[in-house]
Amino acid sequence: MTRWASFVVSRARWVLTAAIVIVLAGATWGLGVFGSLSQGGYEDPGSEAVQVARQIQGLGTAAPDIIVIYSAPDGRTLDDIGADVTPVLDAFRAEVGPNDITSYWTAGPVQKPFLESKDGTKGLATVTLGDASGITVASFSELLPKLEVAGIDTQFAGASVAGVSFNTQLQEDLVRAEIIAIPITLILLVVIFGGVVAAAVPVIVGALSVAGALTVLRIFTTFTEISSFAVNVASLLGLGLAIDYGLFIVSRFREELRGGATSHEAARRTMLTAGRTIVFSGLLLICAFAGMLVFPQAIIRSLGFGAMAAVGCAALLSLTAVPAVLAMLGDRINAITWSRTASDRGDARAHRFWGGVVTKVMKRPIAVATLIIVGLLVVAAPLVKAQLGEVSYTALPADDPARIAFETLASDFSSTGDSATIVLDGESARPDGPAINAVTTAARAVSGIANVQFGTASGDFVVINATFSSDVSQEAQQDVVQQLRAIPAPDGTDLTVGGAAALVLDGNNAIVNWLPVMLTIMVVSTLILLFLAFGSVVLPIKAVAMAGLSMAATFGALTFIFQEGHGAGLLGVTPAPLEATFVVLILAVVFGLSTDYEVFLMSRMVEARTAGATTEEAVLIGAQRTGRIVTAAALILIIVTGAFSLSGLSIMRFLGVGMILALIIDATIIRMLLVPSLVKLMGEANWWAPAWMKKLHEKVGIGH
Repeated sequence: MTRWASFVVSRARWVLTAAIVIVLAGATWGLGVFGSLSQGGYEDPGSEAVQVARQIQGLGTAAPDIIVIYSAPDGRTLDDIGADVTPVLDAFRAEVGPNDITSYWTAGPVQKPFLESKDGTKGLATVTLGDASGITVASFSELLPKLEVAGIDTQFAGASVAGVSFNTQLQEDLVRAEIIAIPITLILLVVIFGGVVAAAVPVIVGALSVAGALTVLRIFTTFTEISSFAVNVASLLGLGLAIDYGLFIVSRFREELRGGATSHEAARRTMLTAGRTIVFSGLLLICAFAGMLVFPQAIIRSLGFGAMAAVGCAALLSLTAVPAVLAMLGDRINAITWSRTASDRGDARAHRFWGGVVTKVMKRPIAVATLIIVGLLVVAAPLVKAQLGEVSYTALPADDPARIAFETLASDFSSTGDSATIVLDGESARPDGPAINAVTTAARAVSGIANVQFGTASGDFVVINATFSSDVSQEAQQDVVQQLRAIPAPDGTDLTVGGAAALVLDGNNAIVNWLPVMLTIMVVSTLILLFLAFGSVVLPIKAVAMAGLSMAATFGALTFIFQEGHGAGLLGVTPAPLEATFVVLILAVVFGLSTDYEVFLMSRMVEARTAGATTEEAVLIGAQRTGRIVTAAALILIIVTGAFSLSGLSIMRFLGVGMILALIIDATIIRMLLVPSLVKLMGEANWWAPAWMKKLHEKVGIGH
């Protein structure tokens, strides 16, 4: 670190120029990431449902990409408009070449009732495009107008239609969030720093970090599947963390200047103290998000890649561009201010405030710790009722055309068309009639199934479609799938069940199974890194315990709001089980940010302790020096996250509210109140480690 600090400071202009040129040049190409993003990746490739999907691929039994709802005008019936609709569908078939088109006007007598609305005024046409269609996200929107019929009201639902709506909404959210977040953050930083120049440095680096993260994601798309949600996650974290890191470095730099150091020496010392802390912070966050890579679902891995790209870019720019700028600016970092002493007065006020708070906390550490722990456990209580769900059309804004179309399907048709796919596979020959009839009869007896019919046959297997009743919710469909899987397979056959609900069920089960592995990776890597940083066994264990408490309280509140519906109306969301993918993401974010702020606070405590301070003095010095910074960093992340919480997508609001709650709980209640009380209570035990570990730390540890 010493060599790197000297290199950056001595070649500041070259380092800054290289950083800006590389980021901007990469961003020109990186903006193309939007055309390479995936709308799927929720399934577990090794699951039973995916096995079924592969087995029946190409047999015309896949879920439709587009469901078209045609409404007969007043005075006309569905049969009357058939002459208008059928030629349009035929022309679409000839031009686009989909795998299959089935409509009310061409379906057989068994299927036809499910394609007609309850009042007989609406008819459905289902379109399955197939992998060979060549249709991309960019070209998909051109298809829908080709299915419209003049004079007939037309609505579009279907998995691909919803996916495109999600992607469009995410791009709009990204632009709107940054337009809102960046100016407000700049104003806040001006107030914190008391000057425009000092405030501008973190914001500019934040914008560069977002550009860098998009470039990294574009690189990832060349060899793995990247979800459209990953872009928003990378932007949110890249902007927020880069500004937080910049805030931390600029504050330490100004502190060194006030101590009488020259600009180059102040920049070098800042790199050796705050810069070292950021290295550890970045490593901790990357390890937290690396745990997401163990999951089989591509969307979770891509969110992990997006978060890691954001952290990496934010940390790298904070260790190159920021110190280079500071070395060049020197005392001019305090330029363009309404008062030359504004920043000094602000720091003095913060020292007095946080010093007073922590002093009071340490006078009654048992009472403070007990009150906070009990309170957070009460907030965490709803977590025991948490259920995992899926991303569905209800996550779209209420006025989105795709959501309205899905709601029309749910309310006006006897079935939404959702079904479970039963595959009966013979061990040596195709199952015979009695075996098929036995399975069909058993499936009809399952509660929640509206219709069961023979689908198709190929090789040694047959496909049976079991259509869900319209009154069965998407969550209840998973229970129905489990009942179908419990049907005994006739002798000489193997029975498997797939379909959309089965994919969700298997995906959620995979998350539950792999979550302990992810948590183990996060905990073990955190314990190791914090030991290397602090040379103590107790401090890392305490940090992990505090992160666990923060996560529990955060998810208890999220369950209370988003699942149980308390206050959901104020947020404009529909109560539903917690979306599993974003549960994993928020777990990683909350754990990472919790240990991140722990590093900020404890690094100053350990620094003071190493300089000869007592435990109580170290706590006081650490809180005084970092209280303002940690609180301001959390406030900035809240603003950035809050801008993303304005999204029309309920899952982005779930992410935003989750991060806001976590930041409020962690940066203030836990970090500045609970941690000082616990450190005071543990006294000298905070710094304990076995003798052999002390020797190990002396050899491989990275001190402050």
